[in-house]
Amino acid sequence: MSTTWTRALVTGASSGIGDAISRRLAAEGTDLVVVARDRKRLEALAKELTASHGVEVQVLRADLGKKAQLATVVDRLQAETSPVDLLVNNAGFGTYGPFIELDPDEEAREIEVNCQALVRLCHAAAPVMVARGRGAILNVSSLASRAAAPRNATYAATKAFVSHLSEGLHEELRGTGVTVTVIEPGFTRTEFQDRAGLSHDAGMPDFLWQSAEDVASAALEGARSGKALVVPGTHNRVAAGLSALVPRNLKRRAVGLMSERF
Repeated sequence: MSTTWTRALVTGASSGIGDAISRRLAAEGTDLVVVARDRKRLEALAKELTASHGVEVQVLRADLGKKAQLATVVDRLQAETSPVDLLVNNAGFGTYGPFIELDPDEEAREIEVNCQALVRLCHAAAPVMVARGRGAILNVSSLASRAAAPRNATYAATKAFVSHLSEGLHEELRGTGVTVTVIEPGFTRTEFQDRAGLSHDAGMPDFLWQSAEDVASAALEGARSGKALVVPGTHNRVAAGLSALVPRNLKRRAVGLMSERF
């Protein structure tokens, strides 16, 4: 497989989909800038990928919910030396439970990481890429973006924002040589469920789950093809199609009933 990108910056690279995307890119010969809060994990990943694939991996420890640390990632995207031609906005997290019982500071941080940081990084990368006439932005959203989600309200709302922003930017940048792709995975086996306080399988049958590796493969294939939207997995595409046909009030109620199983 030919290398599409020279250097990619991947947020949330220390685990899950971000880790899988970083590994796949390294195997293709793409140099990396890996970003996350866990420096030890990032350094271990960098060492492994360099040893296995001979790629250059820069570790950039940053909490994207903190402005000063986010600024270091912005600076890296705008750097003229060793430029980034693929930005993967994967960092994000979810909270679960009755909205009135959740920590308001944590809900605000969820919006800062999932939305505000993503906007800032897109805004840092896109002008530089447009000036060069090439580049790609890959934003990780969720199938949860398709409906309001009781007990998961803030997360679903942030992902709806990510999907709409991404598709809007895709059209704005048409013809510039820069593409924006958003992927909306369904249930994916990562550490997300534990961090959100959900059971390991979230009450869902095994056939509904995908691996992070499968999602990463679909995401990069979509970005490489310049697609606006990728929904990985046949079952997820069916669910997305059916979701568009269901009235909003019924969809909201169905998601609420399903969330009671988590």
